Amino acid sequence: MAVAVERLSDHPLAAAVVRDGSVRLGSVHVPQATDLESLTGRGLKASVAGLLVYLGKKSLFDDIGGPGLPASLTAKVLDLEQQGRTVFVVRQGDRYLGAVGLMDTPREAAKAVMVRLRELGMTRLVMLSGDNQRVADAVAASVGIDRAYGDLMPEDKVKAIKALRAEGEVAMVGDGVNDAPALASASVGIAMGAAGSDVALETADVALMGDKLEHLPFVVGLSRRTRRIIRQNLWASLGMVAILIPATILGMRMGVAVLFHEGSTLLVVANALRLLAYRDR
Repeated sequence: MAVAVERLSDHPLAAAVVRDGSVRLGSVHVPQATDLESLTGRGLKASVAGLLVYLGKKSLFDDIGGPGLPASLTAKVLDLEQQGRTVFVVRQGDRYLGAVGLMDTPREAAKAVMVRLRELGMTRLVMLSGDNQRVADAVAASVGIDRAYGDLMPEDKVKAIKALRAEGEVAMVGDGVNDAPALASASVGIAMGAAGSDVALETADVALMGDKLEHLPFVVGLSRRTRRIIRQNLWASLGMVAILIPATILGMRMGVAVLFHEGSTLLVVANALRLLAYRDR
């Protein structure tokens, strides 16, 4: 049932369930699911064989009605969470089928990226996650993040961003629909392009056209270099005008003034072209 429903979703966790669930099922037939509905921050709902199938956090089933979680299943969910797994429960109709636990594996590049961001002057690195707090803490500790906030709904992420903005400028990096409100609330929203949802990409100020975290320090460094070159070009162009106007009034020939002016234009262009050679070390 989980594989059937997750096939219709574009969430990263869904891809993991479909990929590895299909391997575990082998030749077992997977039915067709229809009418997928995302229950934002809580799970999914779809129809399979004429019955509604719910996949989501155990708190979801307190809100949708029907029978409560059996004690044995509740114990299993808590056990999986204590192992640092993200857990969702599966229910078809009024029957609980079980729970699925997934372990977040930090990307190999994540720890090096965190180190590089600190070198670039990032003073605090914070993770906002919808996963349970144990999972968030484990991932944060493994990659060198200062603090992790778990069990967050989209509106909770917005509150966290606003609280951080009260202390200074904040850049938010995200990819999913649940991240879009927080991206809009940050000083700068950065969407991971390859895995990003359409909503996240439209909301963000910057879109990385790839799914590699290693590009993040590059973007920060390139942005800073671009700002410096813009300032240099403004000073060069305005400075040349400030010199040429009084010089022309005082007798400089117009042709010579034009020559200097066009020369400064070429200088500005050449200075801007230096950005093409930028590489993050």
